[in-house]
Amino acid sequence: MHNEPVVTSPHAERSPAESRSEPVSDSVTLVVTQAFGPGGDNLVGLSEARFNGHPAITVLVRTPEGREGLVHLSPIHGDTRRQGFTDIAPGTRCTLLCPVTRRPLEKLGAVNDGSGAIHHALYLTPRLSRGHAIALSDIWGHFSSRLVDDEAVISYWAQEH
Repeated sequence: MHNEPVVTSPHAERSPAESRSEPVSDSVTLVVTQAFGPGGDNLVGLSEARFNGHPAITVLVRTPEGREGLVHLSPIHGDTRRQGFTDIAPGTRCTLLCPVTRRPLEKLGAVNDGSGAIHHALYLTPRLSRGHAIALSDIWGHFSSRLVDDEAVISYWAQEH
């Protein structure tokens, strides 16, 4: 069981439970409590899916064959769990869409690891700023997502401190 504090939005009162999440340090776990699609819709809590009591982030995923479905992602940073439409072969490049508007998520740029993956944005505020975003990889099973706030990559900072 994790005993570290959980960083959430000021209105959230949640306690951590046993999970496969990876704290960003020995004393802090980051939990995303709001994530906005390209139309400004909050994608947290769109479904009943929960991870350790926290509502999931929901995205619409389309495979190259045209199959699509809702994928519910854990909002806990470092936790790779997901629910819903998950019958996708690892390594498949997927189209990531907002489940409310069906608009593609904005491309942030290539992942610099030789995989060919591209990061796509879910925004942390309704202002839809690239400087406050979650960067999701479009390759299924490629867990390189990043949290960016105030233009700083929080997930990188957390790994180094």
